[in-house]
Amino acid sequence: MATVLIVDDDPDVVEAIDLFLAKEGYTIARAFDREEGMAQVEKVQPDLIVLDVMMEQPDDGITMAQELRRKGFTKPILMLTSVGKATGMEFGSDADLVPVEDFQEKPIDPQTLVSKVKELLKKAEG
Repeated sequence: MATVLIVDDDPDVVEAIDLFLAKEGYTIARAFDREEGMAQVEKVQPDLIVLDVMMEQPDDGITMAQELRRKGFTKPILMLTSVGKATGMEFGSDADLVPVEDFQEKPIDPQTLVSKVKELLKKAEG
C-alpha cells in the first residue's frame, strides 16, 4: 500500500488525517514543520504528501513544495489550506508558484480526503 507523508504543524490535524488514511490501509509518516517534512521525504520516500500551507512561516508549505520539485520530487502533493477562507485568495492556477496537484480547504471532510488521495495516487501510477 502507498506511503503518505502528512506535514502540518497542528497535531490534531495530523492525528485526524493519519486516522482516516491508516483506516484505508495507507502507511503513514508524519512531520510537524517544513524541516522535519524535508527529512521525512528523504527517509520514507512517500508516494504522496499531504501538506499544510501555513506552518512556522505563512508560506512554509509553498516553499517546501517548490524545494521538493527543484530536487526532483515528482509524486503528488495535496495541499491543505485555510488561507482561502481567511483571505479570500484562490490558489491552484500557477503551477510554478505553487507546484502541487490539488488544493483543499481546511477542515477537509474525511470522505473528500480519502477520495482525493486515491485519485491522485491513481493518476500518478499512470
